[in-house]
Amino acid sequence: MAVQWLLVCHGLVTLLVVVSFLCGQWPIFQGTFIQRIHNFLTFGAFDYFRRFIEYVFGSRGTNALYLAQYYCCDRPNPILQAMYLAIVGGTYCLIVYTTFNYIPGHYIAGYHRYTSMLAVGVGILLFLLASFSDPGTINSENVSQYLSLYPYDNIIYSEKECSTCKILKPARSKHCSICDRCVARFDHHCGWMNNCIGEKNTLYFVMFLFWHFFLCVYGTVAIGLVLAGRLKELEVVYILTAYYGIENSFRSLTPHVVQWLVNSYNTQILVMVFLAIVSLLLSGFFGYHASLCLSNTTTNETFKWQDYLSWQRKVEEAKASAEALKASLDELSSQEIKPPQSKWKSFFRKSHLEDINIVKNNIYDRGFLKNLYEIIYPLSSRHSFSFSKLKNE
Repeated sequence: MAVQWLLVCHGLVTLLVVVSFLCGQWPIFQGTFIQRIHNFLTFGAFDYFRRFIEYVFGSRGTNALYLAQYYCCDRPNPILQAMYLAIVGGTYCLIVYTTFNYIPGHYIAGYHRYTSMLAVGVGILLFLLASFSDPGTINSENVSQYLSLYPYDNIIYSEKECSTCKILKPARSKHCSICDRCVARFDHHCGWMNNCIGEKNTLYFVMFLFWHFFLCVYGTVAIGLVLAGRLKELEVVYILTAYYGIENSFRSLTPHVVQWLVNSYNTQILVMVFLAIVSLLLSGFFGYHASLCLSNTTTNETFKWQDYLSWQRKVEEAKASAEALKASLDELSSQEIKPPQSKWKSFFRKSHLEDINIVKNNIYDRGFLKNLYEIIYPLSSRHSFSFSKLKNE
């Protein structure tokens, strides 16, 4: 039983660490222990490590640490790309080594040996496309094209110059401090891709998320079918009921079946749990980015809108408070004597601040179908095609 409890604790700790690291900043986890774990993993652990290095090696050690941090976090590097390939390759090799011996099985056909390889190959292809494709780099030669494609809304985007590139910044663009370039329709810089996600490779990135979600679900279900097939082939349920006298019911058999699976196929179960956890995380990321694409919004713009709407709400609240204060002073200065208001009416009276409603006005949202078409076929690609066609004519 010690092995089973060790596996359960390992799975729970892995789930907690992964969720805290990737999702600890989400609003739903604000003020919880998951946010505190996230802060420790992203900031606290490094600070404690820095203090240890400074105590042992002095200023030279801390300088070397900051140099390594600059290279790993602030400049383009292939570290996370190599980690991705190691995780995908290592997981697939582990599945081949431990599970392919049971394929074909009672519930799974032999062709899954080849379809699994094809599915992993497609995932790596999408990873390479998202990593090495141009996200939509803006330079002095094509800046006029992007200026005409994306108009300024004068809300979150207004005409100004990029202080680094010394060119006008088109609307929806941003200068990536890591890649040191301006990117059209900038979404975010992805460390796993070692590339920016922008106008020209958003489709590859969303397809990458969806396909890896499908890949993890496929692996989870396939391993589950293999284990179910082993139960059937080895007649485990029959042995437990006929020879050990266990009642033939789900409630009675479940703990004994789980114990047998963990003892006999612990590696497969660990891989299956890992794939299930990753599939849940990928489903959240894919759902979030799919909703952004369908509303023609980027991750960068969501933060801009949050800041703008928060600022506008504060301004409107200040105006409403000033008007309410002015109305109260006018009532006090009025000579007309009014009967005192009931305390209950005063308590349940609606606040002036509750009437404030700030509306997001996204001029780039052209509707479901047009937004989707813009992701599949970016505006700059259509513009370039039209220009070359006119030039040939």
